[in-house]
Amino acid sequence: MAVPKKKTSKSKKNIRKNAWKKKVLKQAIRALSIAKLIEQEEQKKNNLEKKESN
Repeated sequence: MAVPKKKTSKSKKNIRKNAWKKKVLKQAIRALSIAKLIEQEEQKKNNLEKKESN
């Protein structure tokens, strides 16, 4: 016979949700820093190309 599952407490749910949010935030910060680094490298390349062409 089917038995209903126990309800997860709010505190447990919030703990899991916050852990997930921290993980996602860390990944987002890392992705943003990588994007900034790539942008800086592109700017350096463009500046060098402009100087060489002059």
